[in-house]
Amino acid sequence: MRLSISDTLKNGARAGVLVVVLATIALEASTLVQYYFSQKEIKGEATAHAQSKLESSCNQIMDIINQTEAAVRNSVWIAQWCLNQPDSLIRVAQRVVEDNPVVVGSTVAVVPGYLKKHPLFSPYVCEGPEGLEFKTLATEEYDYPSQEWFAKPLELQEGYWSEPYIDDGGGNILMTTYSLPIKDYQGTVAAILTADISLEWLTKLMDDIKVYPKAFNMIVSRDGQIMVGPKEGTVSEQSVQDVVWAMQSGMSGTSSIRDKALTSLVFYTYMVRTGWSLAIVIPESDIYAGIRRVGLMVIFLQLLSIILIVLILRSVFSNQQKLQEVSAQKERMQSELQVASNIQMSMVPKIFPPFPTRDDLDLSASLVPAKEVGGDLYDFFIRDEKLHFCIGDVSGKGVPASLLMAVTRTQYRTLASHYDSPSKIVTSINDGMSEMNENSMFVTFFCGVLDLQTGVLRYCNAGHNAPYILTDAIRELDVVPNLPLGILEGMSFEEQQVTLHYDDALFLFTDGLNEAENINHDQFGDEGVRAVLHTRRDADHHLKAMQQAVADFRGEADQSDDLTMLFLHYLKK
Repeated sequence: MRLSISDTLKNGARAGVLVVVLATIALEASTLVQYYFSQKEIKGEATAHAQSKLESSCNQIMDIINQTEAAVRNSVWIAQWCLNQPDSLIRVAQRVVEDNPVVVGSTVAVVPGYLKKHPLFSPYVCEGPEGLEFKTLATEEYDYPSQEWFAKPLELQEGYWSEPYIDDGGGNILMTTYSLPIKDYQGTVAAILTADISLEWLTKLMDDIKVYPKAFNMIVSRDGQIMVGPKEGTVSEQSVQDVVWAMQSGMSGTSSIRDKALTSLVFYTYMVRTGWSLAIVIPESDIYAGIRRVGLMVIFLQLLSIILIVLILRSVFSNQQKLQEVSAQKERMQSELQVASNIQMSMVPKIFPPFPTRDDLDLSASLVPAKEVGGDLYDFFIRDEKLHFCIGDVSGKGVPASLLMAVTRTQYRTLASHYDSPSKIVTSINDGMSEMNENSMFVTFFCGVLDLQTGVLRYCNAGHNAPYILTDAIRELDVVPNLPLGILEGMSFEEQQVTLHYDDALFLFTDGLNEAENINHDQFGDEGVRAVLHTRRDADHHLKAMQQAVADFRGEADQSDDLTMLFLHYLKK
């Protein structure tokens, strides 16, 4: 039964509405996915930036801490020697202050009762407006035995950093003190040697950290005392208390706080030696400000695009035009896939012989993808009389694998153009790939550098099939398997070395060769590979013979995996 023109138009209209609805859903879904991953990436960048700033600040603080502790430790022996001559102890404190720019005050506080003539004895030296000032802390008003800087190290019998305090009667500034017990020659704790450092430099250090416009920085002591915080009135008291609570875990990490409608991320780290915690607090509105502006623009453009689609569909409702559009779309997809395939193949060398003027090398390679685009790769070039070459196999197939293949090949060419160490090249590719590998894909990879003058081959394997080396016999090259690229950041890859002699050859391949299957699911196997390699040919004919042998073995079965091979024949006499 033939449909009337009216029915055809109605069907076309319904189909057009359906197309608009589906396009809208797909567009919104695509936007949400892109927005999600963009937010994730931006948050990752913000995290890395904040953690880098925290690490840098911790290093600067630890420099001061180390200098202060060293100043005290280096003076212990002098103070120990002077215990029998109490009046000379003030020179020890003076030496600590004079010889160490970071120290603003020092005392040798004797344990009460240790000196019979002086029940309390604590000469103190500190920086004053006109130079060094000499004081005593052995007064009833100051009562140094009850001070934290004296009592805690005496109790713990080890070095101790005090909580921040204003030293009324001593240095009269906001400071923290490092204290170390001093034992006499009989092993009895006789005194506490201290070094005071001002906390003004901490405030300046944290003020210099500028990551986002509304971000602020804090340092909290082990007891929750705020040593450095935001300027009064810029942040609510609730936000400050929430940050302090998050930082008092005694660990490093990331947390979030919410104050009314504002959510902020807290990046904090813990300094074990001092018990201090450093934090950078960044409002999410600062982190995602850029992407939200872009998101609004994208939504506007999407709405505009939908309106345009509706206007176009209203003018086109004939079955013939619809069929033509579907057909044209299919042709475009095929054309784009073909273009993608051509682009991919253009990324690997395909002119053979590649070095026609050289008589010390015969090399050929081939790549046959199982689909329009594939995930295998190879590359080679000569730099400084060294042949750089590689072969790799991306997990998976199709477009995702081809994209990762392109990234891997580009990274290899960039790194190999500067480095001659295969392990350094492989390690750099792995770290870059692992850092952003959200899809958990990986690449098996073999990288080699052949010195064409000496025949020395340096190579590094990353989970790839061991190549065959052809000398007076055919055997697998000795390789350390290692992990494939993209699995574990910071992985160490072992580099190996072998020397090729005249007429030696190397055959590299992906698992699309030895794992090729026929209709009975039998595999071509290593035996099939060795059988073809037993007959010596030039590089190009070796690959053609191997391709023909695999095709004959596979028969009517479809090619299930990309097939890549590289044959290298060393002819340097």
